[in-house]
Amino acid sequence: MHHVHHDLKVYGGIKLFAGSGSPELSAKIAEYLGLPISGREMIEFPNENLFIKLNGSVRGQDVYVIQTTSSPVHRNLMELLITIQTLRLDSAARITAVVPYLCYGRSDKKDQPRVPITARLVADMIEAAGADRYMTLDPHAGQVQGFFSIPGDVLTASHLLVGHINQHLRKDMKDPVVVSVDLGFAKKGRNYAADMDMPIAFIEKRRIGNEAKAEALTLIGDVTDRDVIIVDDEVDTGGSIAQAVDVVKSHGARNVYLVFVHAILSAKGAERLGSLPIKQIVTTDSAPIPPEKMKHLEGKITVISIAPLLGEVIRRAHEGRSVGEMFNE
Repeated sequence: MHHVHHDLKVYGGIKLFAGSGSPELSAKIAEYLGLPISGREMIEFPNENLFIKLNGSVRGQDVYVIQTTSSPVHRNLMELLITIQTLRLDSAARITAVVPYLCYGRSDKKDQPRVPITARLVADMIEAAGADRYMTLDPHAGQVQGFFSIPGDVLTASHLLVGHINQHLRKDMKDPVVVSVDLGFAKKGRNYAADMDMPIAFIEKRRIGNEAKAEALTLIGDVTDRDVIIVDDEVDTGGSIAQAVDVVKSHGARNVYLVFVHAILSAKGAERLGSLPIKQIVTTDSAPIPPEKMKHLEGKITVISIAPLLGEVIRRAHEGRSVGEMFNE
């Protein structure tokens, strides 16, 4: 018996659901795709339990849930899980969790005794809730991909950031050099440097204990009288970045630019960045920056939207076309 393959679409149309973690980004993705965001009701009971009800059937549909898991982390994560389970119970044909920023990405290994690998737990929970696929952007560690048993698209926004620098900032730079904020980011930093055809320098940083703040020590490479582009995947409290700026300035750097994907900016992160002697920050909207934080960064920050990138990947995933082709891979 020969198997006969018919060109039948397995799934119905695309249905987009937006979590409350990143409403502006979800709206831009919907606009890119020319589709509405599907309605649902979400109620938070007095005991903080969340309740979700879909406004229409998703039976047989290809559903994408867009929810970033930045602050408030646990509420956003639970909302994502409950939404996925609601869709599963309503017989969606396929559910993709679109998580621009995936929480707990730093808890990716047992680097000391008696600690969890929470990134693995989060992956398990997304699968247990009923997701068939996932999409995320620039996870802190590449091995997070291995924590999922379901297929996924792990994307990077680096080409968007590099494109902006090459188009808008490069012409005013003097002998620019890329600086990786620590050795853990060295490989990705080297990719940035290669894409922009610039040399690279590294900051060697030693973390002390479990404190969020680390200690920056030495600079490997030359930044004297050069413009510096400091690159990282996410900025949380801004401590490491502030130390990196100090280090390159003390080694004679001229203008300093900060380039990172996820603007988490916890605690006083935005104030700290705003007070640094830097020329420009280039980041994305993978996590929303609230107005009270944005005011510290006015005039210094460019936020590039990842909506066209995610929108195009959603379209290709739905149509069963290659995502790698978008990046000439």
